[in-house]
Amino acid sequence: MRPIDLAGRSGAALKRAFHAQQLQLLRRAASTRLYSTGPLLPPTYERLYNKYAEVRRVLGAQRLTLAEKILYSHLDNVEESLLSNTNNGRDVRGTAILKLRPDRVNMQDASAQTALLQFMTCNLPQTAIPASIHCDHLIVGERGADDDLSAGIRANQEVFDFLESAARKYGIDFWPPGAGIIHQSVLETYALPGLMMLGTDSHSPNAGGMCTITIGVGGADAVEALVGAPWELKAPKILGVKLTGKLNDWVAPKDLILHLAGLLTVRGGTGFIIEYFGPGVESLSLTGMATVCNMGAEVGATTSIFPYTEASARYLKATRREQAARNAALLQSFPGAGAGASEDAFFRFRADEGAQYDELIEIDLSKLEPHINGPFTPDLATPLSQFKKTVQEQQWPEKLSAGLIGSCTNSSYEDMTRVESIVRAAEEAGLKPKADFYITPGSEQIRATLERDGTLDTFTAAGGIVLSNACGPCIGQWKRQDGVQKGTPNAILSSYNRNFRGRNDGNPETMNFLASPEIVTAMAYAGSTTFNPVTDALTTPDGKEFRFPAPRGLEGPQTPFETGRPAFAVTSQPPDPTVEVAISPSSERLALLEPFDPFPASDLTGLRVLVKVAGKCTTDTISAAGPWLAYKGHLPNISANTLQTAVNAETGEVNAAYDHLAGGARTTIPELARRWRDRRVPWLVVAEHNYGEGSAREHAALQPRYLGARLVLCKSFARIHETNLKKQGIVPLTFADQADYDRIGAGDEVATVGLYDMLRNGGQGEVSLRVTKRGSGEEIVIPVRHTVSRDQARFILAGSALNLLARGG
Repeated sequence: MRPIDLAGRSGAALKRAFHAQQLQLLRRAASTRLYSTGPLLPPTYERLYNKYAEVRRVLGAQRLTLAEKILYSHLDNVEESLLSNTNNGRDVRGTAILKLRPDRVNMQDASAQTALLQFMTCNLPQTAIPASIHCDHLIVGERGADDDLSAGIRANQEVFDFLESAARKYGIDFWPPGAGIIHQSVLETYALPGLMMLGTDSHSPNAGGMCTITIGVGGADAVEALVGAPWELKAPKILGVKLTGKLNDWVAPKDLILHLAGLLTVRGGTGFIIEYFGPGVESLSLTGMATVCNMGAEVGATTSIFPYTEASARYLKATRREQAARNAALLQSFPGAGAGASEDAFFRFRADEGAQYDELIEIDLSKLEPHINGPFTPDLATPLSQFKKTVQEQQWPEKLSAGLIGSCTNSSYEDMTRVESIVRAAEEAGLKPKADFYITPGSEQIRATLERDGTLDTFTAAGGIVLSNACGPCIGQWKRQDGVQKGTPNAILSSYNRNFRGRNDGNPETMNFLASPEIVTAMAYAGSTTFNPVTDALTTPDGKEFRFPAPRGLEGPQTPFETGRPAFAVTSQPPDPTVEVAISPSSERLALLEPFDPFPASDLTGLRVLVKVAGKCTTDTISAAGPWLAYKGHLPNISANTLQTAVNAETGEVNAAYDHLAGGARTTIPELARRWRDRRVPWLVVAEHNYGEGSAREHAALQPRYLGARLVLCKSFARIHETNLKKQGIVPLTFADQADYDRIGAGDEVATVGLYDMLRNGGQGEVSLRVTKRGSGEEIVIPVRHTVSRDQARFILAGSALNLLARGG
């Protein structure tokens, strides 16, 4: 890839903006007593409190949900965001464009590569807000923690060196390989009630269990925040989930979100923040709430959040953050009962009495039963009591190949000790798992504590394989040892969060069913997908009947968590401008980014439909993970996987496209995209619902843009992906009439009508497509819709958000 002159793109305006933002932070710190009296709050809470006072002044006595309190208290300009085109603040949700100032950015190693490459082009000396890098995605799970970690470091040393050197140069916290999965480390270290964070991973809302607003984003969004620019979000609507009752035996917090995913589907949370409230919340552990928020990504929610509870305070203390618990208590009582202020003057980590939700779901926890979701989609929910019948009716495999527990979703101390209780009972009865059994600790802190307390010994004595503190099989980094060949139908159960086709092991016929860790473990002992541990029995080696006892675990360790091995500790340091970021000019893993071309000064003409996609088209479909993660920092190389598992709607083939500009020759989708780019033929993709579902994977937007895409036209988009497309200069459009999906096909020629004017008018205006049918030459007009905002229009016109940022726009 052509190197670029970083200094030449530094942008004096951007530098001025960066220094102005730093000055603004200092001024805020100096005026933190503006609204407050009494004991001094820490700077983060002072800023939160003062902004909250502005929000109350602007919105008056309007009742606010918890999510609104935290979100609006991070606005750059409260009046501008809340009063512009919102009926004087009465119609903020779903209407207002919020410009926000997050407290920090957290990046996992796969997405951090591109984010940092983009940040480097801005030529700033440091990040404007705190940030962290977590090396968790590139370690393959195979034989066990030590062997896998050593092999992973050898295979990825070049990338880790790049990330560590960038962290040192720009003052970013660096978590080395083996330290843990980003979401678990963030929960243990950075998540505090009332914060707003961005994370370059779709499961970043895991931290919502600690009463934070944490939103998964692409790398370009992260760079916006890192350079000190306000981050834009269309104000979400609020879906309230009222919880009553208390979970029964065998029912875990995981079952709450599995059940909710079945109610909402993978699109039901799009455009919403899910806010949990009600008396049932008090019965849940902090890590249980985090599990629920983690999987809010599977229903498309912007993020999810729980109130701050006594369990939250206990977790802060267990993770050696007693002062944070004291600060949270101080904020909620500030300015104090004797100050004579109204109740609205207090920042409470809960919704106002009388706050209204756009939609409301009530769930009685005492009536929930265990659920199993899948295969191939996380919203196909089946109660455990009906699962055997469903397996037999659907002719899914009855033999279980593997059970996998842990990951960022379910690796808490509570999860693991609940599993330990049933493993001990089975071991005492002489039973061993009949299916391969894998355990993934979420962090070094979790692993060390479980080792100290004997839990890991229990698992290994039972034949379990403890993998590295990394994502591993959850994201396709798994080398199976059971001889199951690609293309062979088989079933696995996992406590993970996502189960798209081919995601875990690259085998499109592997059916991954999602369940709680204890259900996964019990069924691994049975080796069967039709076993119900609540009602069924196993036979012991001596012929006796064995029934699993109900799981029992501890919310947290009786003494504080262990910190673990020093080699896995986070490295924090001030920025060092003398550090040279490690990128070899001949690298096959890393390449500097070059700017994309700006939008032409006219409507688009001569576009061709590259492929018309049928069915689910996730970010896994558009940019596969697994072994392709090796090329996350090298856009030309990773682009070879673009849409390679997409289903051609017109032929039913996978990864098949036809070059209608060269006689209709059959080829692969990425190869045809490359050919057309080389011929300077711009193209678009046509697809169905929820295009870009799944990960925050920015490469699913970067790769098509690099290969020449200008538009994506579909029935509906997933939120993160739609934003990522705009940030990279691709215009996302939806059918005004979804029946028009059937009127356009591969090879058709497309011209835009009104698109350029809409972009020049800051997102205002109607757009349509004039389609010339391949073969017949018939012309049809397809009206389309868009969600382009004023700032997003500027990104697209500039060619990408990075182009605009780099020139100080």
